[in-house]
Amino acid sequence: MKRFLFLQGPISPFFDQLAAELRRRGHATHRINLCLGDKLFWRGPGAVDFTGTLTDWPRFVSDFLDREAITDLVLLGEQRVYHRIAIGAAQARSIPVAATDYGYLRPDRIILERDGHNAMSHFPREPAEILRLAEASPPLATPSPFRDSFARQASWDMAFHMANLLPWPFRHFETHLLNSPIPIYLGTGVRLALRPLARRLGQRLLDRLPAEAPLFVFAMQMEMDFSLRAYSPFPDQDTPMRETVASFAAHAPPHAHLAFKVHPLDPGLKWWSRRVARMARAAGVAGRVHFVDGVPLGALLARSAGVITVNSTAGMNALEAGKPLLALGEAVYRVPGLTHESGRDRFWTAPEAPDCALFQAFRRAISHHLHVVGGYYDDEALRHAIQGTADRLEAGLPLLGA
Repeated sequence: MKRFLFLQGPISPFFDQLAAELRRRGHATHRINLCLGDKLFWRGPGAVDFTGTLTDWPRFVSDFLDREAITDLVLLGEQRVYHRIAIGAAQARSIPVAATDYGYLRPDRIILERDGHNAMSHFPREPAEILRLAEASPPLATPSPFRDSFARQASWDMAFHMANLLPWPFRHFETHLLNSPIPIYLGTGVRLALRPLARRLGQRLLDRLPAEAPLFVFAMQMEMDFSLRAYSPFPDQDTPMRETVASFAAHAPPHAHLAFKVHPLDPGLKWWSRRVARMARAAGVAGRVHFVDGVPLGALLARSAGVITVNSTAGMNALEAGKPLLALGEAVYRVPGLTHESGRDRFWTAPEAPDCALFQAFRRAISHHLHVVGGYYDDEALRHAIQGTADRLEAGLPLLGA
């Protein structure tokens, strides 16, 4: 019998229902609630509330691991400060850590990895090892028909974060969010309402670009995307954008263009179009650097000569389309032969295209070793994810590359 400790997870019933399935299989499950939102999404037994300060947390979680004889730690967001401390305590006791998140392969898969993702992932970065793993993996499964419900995701997200605005009883909880949820929700609502207009304006911009001009696309992430800060040297999104514009101005062909594609769910708390225009003017390339909103990523990829991102999963879309990809941060797909490895300044004139055979092997290997079929926000997807995750947790996650 295993004894699982669940910390913060997806904002959905996934962890609660997964724990119920593990108990049905004869295992013990425990939960530490760090905030009121955590309590909303846990209905099962074995939960305790941590209401102390962050200074109190290391001793609390260490004592809990020992007292309850925990054998496995399960969480989402391995770089959140509470989780980093808990992972350190678990690893000091040789307790394996399982980290879940949205899939690298979307929309019908979730990640389940040992210790963490991207820079923390144990998935190999050597092409020969990836090819070996792929040969031992089953063929890539046909995509499943279910899709997560955005309405359900949004309502659960609002319930979680609005509950955390209440001061009691978790008054010492320190969130990993950069902004209060209220302006995020208001900004997202406005942007969704304006999306049809943004789509028309974005398409008009694309239509005006000369067909023969190379177009490079910078796939932006939401600045509140924790992986942007956790798995890159950048403190914010402005920094890599500004550096990219400067490199483009100094090294790109004079007829090339650069488009910054905003994330479709960006709440607009920063006026990105104005910031991009300011960066372009400062670098002397105002007529060749653009901000694009509303245009589907696929349409931009079809026109692009190459894609730049920090570590967005849009990089996977670029590789699937066979486009040269420059990853500025740490990402599981940052592999020699997949991403451009000769530096940003050379990307504009000599972008390195991905090896298609290596990418197919990469997809096959990560699908089998890092993913579970399912999702967090659809009933059928949840059922698949719960069964697949329970199977993997029972068997134990392999330490790839060890």
